Amino acid sequence: MTFRTLDDAGSLVGKTALVRVDFNVPMEGGRVTDDTRLRVALPTINKLREAGAKVALLAHFDRPKGQVVPSMSLKPLVQPLSELLGAPVRFAEDCVGGAAHAAIADLDAGGVVLLENVRFHAAEEANDAEFATSLSELADLYVNDAFSAAHRAHASTEGVAHKLPAYAGESMRRELEALDAALGDPSRPVIGIVGGAKVSTKLDLLKNLVGKLDRLAIGGGMANTFLFAQGVDIGGSLAERDMADTAREILAEAEAKGCEILLPIDVVVATEVKPGVETRTVLAREDIGADEKILDAGPLTVEKLIKALALSKTLIWNGPLGVFEVPPFDAATVKVAKAAADLAKSGALIAVGGGGDTVSALNHAGVVDDMTFVSTAGGAFLEWMEGKALPGVEALRA
Repeated sequence: MTFRTLDDAGSLVGKTALVRVDFNVPMEGGRVTDDTRLRVALPTINKLREAGAKVALLAHFDRPKGQVVPSMSLKPLVQPLSELLGAPVRFAEDCVGGAAHAAIADLDAGGVVLLENVRFHAAEEANDAEFATSLSELADLYVNDAFSAAHRAHASTEGVAHKLPAYAGESMRRELEALDAALGDPSRPVIGIVGGAKVSTKLDLLKNLVGKLDRLAIGGGMANTFLFAQGVDIGGSLAERDMADTAREILAEAEAKGCEILLPIDVVVATEVKPGVETRTVLAREDIGADEKILDAGPLTVEKLIKALALSKTLIWNGPLGVFEVPPFDAATVKVAKAAADLAKSGALIAVGGGGDTVSALNHAGVVDDMTFVSTAGGAFLEWMEGKALPGVEALRA
């Protein structure tokens, strides 16, 4: 994968960079409750400032549906962002037009302005060419540092990238390099762990992965559907019984393409999902009661997965192995995650995770910092794993 980065941009002294960031942060009572996404943007902002450029930050917040909704303004982000940067951040009351141009004109070299919510304009999500032109007139170059929005062909993520010299920001660069290392040109053998509740939401993902992986471990409610498709009595477990034929097709395709599918050998069952409930660990294919639900993978399955990780060079992980939010059904996810992190920390495994509940599960296991890379992007990460072209990334290709 080849794409343009800021290292390809040449001298930036006296230039203005329009930087698409992901500032769709959690807010409560008009205050930022988690500044992770602000911190993620700092390397790009600082690199541009140090190069002598003016920095105009472009972002969306929530879903105002093309209307000006005061409670969805980006203005409350100015103070926390200023504190993180250790420098003042201006605010423009609009992301195009006179207000935006005036705010940028008032900046000194290295100055930063946050533009108002780009989704206050319906033309943003419509990827309107005129609106993209209006955005492009604010700057000399465009920098996309929002991988999490790269699957959307919007004016601020795709349209404007065709109207200015366009580059990947530091966060985008790191994300693309990690994803390429995991599936684009990986060190083999490659193992995937895919969990979650429904096969139906991850059909494209599974079909793409069986053609690219050496082994694929399936966990969570999805594994129940596959066990059911193989004739296993899964009792009262969550499963998409109407997807049995599809599950069998995926198993056949995996076999044809030489991808070994790893399903649970043993499982932890209970009659209800609540902390401290009485549980049993049973062999998956033999001893599940009619009123019991499969809620986690068992120790034999965990042992098999850890051995498979030790035989692998690359791991791509999406989704938990059980109902990790409710102990004790977090045990399999935590143990396998810790094993993956230990291997990654030692340099024996490239371990990349992301999408949906994966970040929460890996945070719960306390391993996020030890994995090779954990993507906070949801839809973009999944679409990339499905093998789909992401408009915001395609526009950055060299």
